[in-house]
Amino acid sequence: MVSKRAFICSLGSIYLSLLFVFLLMDVYARPANNSALKEKAADNNNNKDENEILPPDHLNGVKMEMDGHLNKEFHQEVFLGKEMEEFDEDSEPRRNRRKLMVIFSKVDINRDKKISAKEMQRWIMEKTEEHFQEAVEENKMHFRAVDPDGDGHVSWDEYKIKFLASKGFNEKEIAEKIKNNEELKIDEETQEVLDNLKDRWYQADNPPADLLLNEEEFLSFLHPEHSRGMLKFMVKEIVRDLDQDGDKKLTLSEFISLPVGTVENQQAQDIDDDWVKDRKKEFEEVIDADHNGIVTMEELEEYMDPMNEYNALNEAKQMIAVADENQNHHLEQEEILKYSEYFTGSKLMDYARNVHEEF
Repeated sequence: MVSKRAFICSLGSIYLSLLFVFLLMDVYARPANNSALKEKAADNNNNKDENEILPPDHLNGVKMEMDGHLNKEFHQEVFLGKEMEEFDEDSEPRRNRRKLMVIFSKVDINRDKKISAKEMQRWIMEKTEEHFQEAVEENKMHFRAVDPDGDGHVSWDEYKIKFLASKGFNEKEIAEKIKNNEELKIDEETQEVLDNLKDRWYQADNPPADLLLNEEEFLSFLHPEHSRGMLKFMVKEIVRDLDQDGDKKLTLSEFISLPVGTVENQQAQDIDDDWVKDRKKEFEEVIDADHNGIVTMEELEEYMDPMNEYNALNEAKQMIAVADENQNHHLEQEEILKYSEYFTGSKLMDYARNVHEEF
């Protein structure tokens, strides 16, 4: 697992100095949102192999990243599903409005021109299942990449060789050294990642434990949301990273903790303030189910479970409430168009001037 000390600052070069400060912060600093960093590194290095075999930090349809950050795209993922990629700021607004209305009609199964919480819940569960199936299909390809002999099982050593090769090590040399039980000269950071991956590997290895993963176990290794046991393991890792007093529970202060240091730039301060505000709201209103100020592993597990129907209903109600201007507890066409950025990540420009074109 990549160190939680890193903090990804995406506002340009003026924050580079802040980034280096954050890297040196106390071990109880907020975890890094490494999804964007990994994607950027992959783009820069064209390192497709690493993307195929390294468990992703970002899991579609899951509320929290594996490093403990909130999933900022969650609402779009459970509303758009595979259609998420079709919405972007560069698309023609009229085209995006039409696509959004097509989705509206699919969610509105009773055709009354408004979406209820139950209808939205059903849709969220469908889109989540869609993400599950997409992960299964991707896993088949990824499994083949790390199963060179095609025997349907991958040993830890086979995976380790492929992983190190994706990090720039010579595959043949690594394979030969592992075969002969020779010491590998690996930098500290890569070794830390390997150690964490091995822990995850053990957890994904269903009884009887043999350190060989089949395709289904490998899916649990890459996508813990597909396995209850692995979901528990992911929660354990998140709590371990955020828990400052070692009681295996999270207080609000632990969940929203920021690195110690002085923020000299107002925009950077705004980023911190927004970060704390978002996490505080999620902790108090959603994760802390019994509202006692403490989040247990069980509560966090229920929160993280993407196929929890009760959570899906609560999410549906929250999504509707965001745009429910007439307070009828339903989502109507005008409302979803007006609040399109929340549902699609893309703001439909000139709403007031163009909305009449849709009706």
